[in-house]
Amino acid sequence: MSDQPLAGRTVIDLTTALAGPYATLLLAGLGATVIKVENPATGGDSSRNNAPYVGGDGLSVSRQNPDDMSVSMLARGRNKLSVTLNLKDERSQRVFADLVRDADILVENYSPGVTDRLGIDYAAVHALNPRLVYTTITGFGSQGGPGSGKAMDSIIQALSGVMLTAGEPDEGPVRFGLPVGDMLAPLFAVIGTLSALMQADQSGEGQHVDVSMLGALTSLVACEPFDAFAAVGMPQRTGAMVPRLAPFGILPTVDGHIALSAPTDAFAHGVLRAVGRPDLIDDARFHSRDQRVRHADEIHALIREWSGARSTAEAIHAFTAQGVPAAEVREPRDAVRDPLVRDREEVVPVLHPKHGPVEGLATTGVPIRFSAARAGFDRPAPALGEHNDAVYREKLGYSAEDIAELAAESVI
Repeated sequence: MSDQPLAGRTVIDLTTALAGPYATLLLAGLGATVIKVENPATGGDSSRNNAPYVGGDGLSVSRQNPDDMSVSMLARGRNKLSVTLNLKDERSQRVFADLVRDADILVENYSPGVTDRLGIDYAAVHALNPRLVYTTITGFGSQGGPGSGKAMDSIIQALSGVMLTAGEPDEGPVRFGLPVGDMLAPLFAVIGTLSALMQADQSGEGQHVDVSMLGALTSLVACEPFDAFAAVGMPQRTGAMVPRLAPFGILPTVDGHIALSAPTDAFAHGVLRAVGRPDLIDDARFHSRDQRVRHADEIHALIREWSGARSTAEAIHAFTAQGVPAAEVREPRDAVRDPLVRDREEVVPVLHPKHGPVEGLATTGVPIRFSAARAGFDRPAPALGEHNDAVYREKLGYSAEDIAELAAESVI
């Protein structure tokens, strides 16, 4: 028996692109058997056609060979079984029913109304398997949203307010480079799914878990009291520095930048010692937190002048020697090579199913360590429909003739 927490659980994965597949990736990394259902008529998950691609000749912007696979799919498809099924074909209903009848979880991220039209909405699935947890990830919630109701990460970032929390006060909106709208909702979806699964284990009754990308991201924006800041005249956008926590922010060095976090008296006094100004610890402007906030520009200017004349390594050494939290601002390519995250398998190598490890590429692991269980990935992403036989014949008991007939009729 596997030592992974979700071993023995089966997930029917009807997701595509990023938000949904990331949720099911986490479930797979925790040990669930994830059966990824892809439409053969459209070439499967849309991320299969995301550049760049990897094959025997390495990375390329466009697909060069039949076995070239998108880096996106190499990351999001790990530990999943891929089967093909055209849910728009009425003949797929029998196959779909067989898939969900003994499953524990179904995850979908169709636009609102699509599952109803396909006959695979929560009510239909609940009738087939009352204990199944049915998780929906959408832009605005299963009830639908404004306009077309379509949601992309940049749309969610724009509507959530997060674009106007970053950047300098006098510049335009800043789109986060990481697709936080897409990647936050699946985290809440997994939390909700596992919570509902625990409840179903006790009650025997599944339920609908409904997570919206807009709601997930806006809920985090609301964690910071931006409305209160505005009410008392404190700036909502402060750029590199955060006056209300002074000294706090991003500072230049001769060869890069450092992040400094010193909002407490002890840390702030350590900063003043590090920059060679212990005499200012008892200065009325800097001794207490409220006074430092009132004189944030002055203390930040003092530290910036000091750091700007020193190397990153020298500045970090000076701060950390005084017990002050400080760190180098790293490039993503350097961050994902940190031995700390590599040793804990929070970042792992990219594997091609045919060509093995891809030199120089890294992707997400499962950033959770258990004392008595295992999390992670041991199988590369599958080809489209690679597991049709394993799932339809071995798991569901279909005959070779039945599978051949379904394939001939383009149902699978």
